[in-house]
Amino acid sequence: MNPGLAKLQPYPFERLRALRAGVEPNAAFTPINLSIGEPQHPTPRLVLDALIAALEGTAKYPATKGSDELRAAIAQWLTQRYRLPAGAVRADTMVLPVNGTREALFAIAQCLTNRDAAKDLVAMPNPFYQIYEGAALLAGATPYFLPCPAEGGFLPDFAAVDPAVWARCTLVYVCSPANPSGAVMTQAEFVQLLELADRHDFRVVSDECYSELYLDELAPPCGLLEAAWASGRTDFRRCLVMHSLSKRSNAPGLRSGFVAGDPALMAEFLRYRTYHGAAMPLQVQAASVAAWRDEAHVIANRALYRAKFQAVTPILADVATIASPAGGFYLWPQFDCDDTALCRRLWEHAHVLTLPGSFLARVAGGQNPGRGRLRLALVASLEDCVEAARRIRTLLQLS
Repeated sequence: MNPGLAKLQPYPFERLRALRAGVEPNAAFTPINLSIGEPQHPTPRLVLDALIAALEGTAKYPATKGSDELRAAIAQWLTQRYRLPAGAVRADTMVLPVNGTREALFAIAQCLTNRDAAKDLVAMPNPFYQIYEGAALLAGATPYFLPCPAEGGFLPDFAAVDPAVWARCTLVYVCSPANPSGAVMTQAEFVQLLELADRHDFRVVSDECYSELYLDELAPPCGLLEAAWASGRTDFRRCLVMHSLSKRSNAPGLRSGFVAGDPALMAEFLRYRTYHGAAMPLQVQAASVAAWRDEAHVIANRALYRAKFQAVTPILADVATIASPAGGFYLWPQFDCDDTALCRRLWEHAHVLTLPGSFLARVAGGQNPGRGRLRLALVASLEDCVEAARRIRTLLQLS
């Protein structure tokens, strides 16, 4: 057996099921689930229509590389979204469709981790999306948890990392906007990381699946490719970005995303995926083309989340340290109590399901940075999100 399997920790939702075991929620309330980041807004009709119209593609094997049309649509979207010059993103060598970012985030470590004893670390933010950790372990590497202190805006503190640690890194994951905090990296921070990558010979994978959810319509989050180009790295050397339609287009079941960046790394990843057997079905590719070519539904989607943050944050401000994030659809409040106990109480007494912050982080430097926090996914309706916030406030005010 792969020895990494024995090192895998239970997934956060496995731990949540165990935490809820034996608890009977208050039947006086209807259940509200804020625990999982599964978008509940309707999938755009144009995406569904394109999917249905292409169902005959089920009778054909898709190419691992994806269709020319899809790769062109993705390259055009990247160029427009990140204000890159025409031709900066080459669809033939720098873009690859994947079955959602989760699949690709895992696979990239299996491809790019070199299993050299001198380069045995895969770095990732802490708190983090647990796929990064599992990918590292199953690739035979050791996870290294980058500190993301609250006083630093929950962003990775690259300066706090010993150069000897960077020298052992083969791959560094970042996430912007971050899961769970919603923190957004600046162009300068991306450039700082790339300078470290050059100095210490590692690759950067930027998980940007929440990139199209942000509060300020006039200030979209910077991306790794944008920062690379602005700093003169026009070949996107050492850079890979991952994007998804799950959050952007409310299509989590479509399982559609892409990887783009350094053509040398992309060539190796394509070779890996040819054996991996993870080609995107043709009908999904057709639906994805429709989604990447339309921005109207994305703008409307952002407005829905913006309204939820504006309504929910003030309600919880009475009982938690809280602020609306720059991006994403999570709230990351700090409470003056144990997060696992609070999660259990909320399920039992208020019929509200949340996710303990400590489940999303690892102890580093003697502390778990998620302790005392809950991740609240504002994916339910505005009315349900407001009702859940009121129940949380009431429970804490009465305790």
